[in-house]
Amino acid sequence: MSIAKTLPLEKLFGSKTRAKLLALFFENPEKSYYVREITRVIEEQINSVRRELNNLSALGLVKIENYENKVYYSANLKHPFAKPMAQMFSSKIDSVQKIEVRRNSWEDMVRPVENILDALLVLNRLPGQEGLDLLIVGDDHSRKLTRWAELVEKKQGKPLNYAIMSREDYLYRKSIRDRFILDIWALKVSDKYDPENIL
Repeated sequence: MSIAKTLPLEKLFGSKTRAKLLALFFENPEKSYYVREITRVIEEQINSVRRELNNLSALGLVKIENYENKVYYSANLKHPFAKPMAQMFSSKIDSVQKIEVRRNSWEDMVRPVENILDALLVLNRLPGQEGLDLLIVGDDHSRKLTRWAELVEKKQGKPLNYAIMSREDYLYRKSIRDRFILDIWALKVSDKYDPENIL
């Protein structure tokens, strides 16, 4: 559902701006936005946007994150009403599945490489934030993990910054508290596949 089509829901939600915000966030559950970006996208006044963002964050439907002196807003995918909101506002067929951030979703995705994959760490970077999207630990001598990562990138529909390292390399770096590993763990983890608990 496009933002322009949310107007009939204005009466249900009590505010045109609120309906537009919900459409923006739950149609794009993987994205974060700052206030002025939001005002441009939904074409509403900044005071109205700020007021409704406060209302939605107070209700727990929108989460707030700070990065480089900017406040970013995004859909709270853990809210009990996240799935109904996605069904109501999103035109994307797979949006409801994306809303349900489950370990099983990655267990399904890694099935083609589970015999050579030791662990997978999925990270949630804010826009403009440096770092990885995926840390892949396993045997890539045949480059099967590299090809799999490229396939995941295509399925996600956006470039992904990923690193592949062997189990031995990862465990060694972890043991010496390597800066690369510490920087990875400083990022927000959104999901992981780690059957042997090596991460």
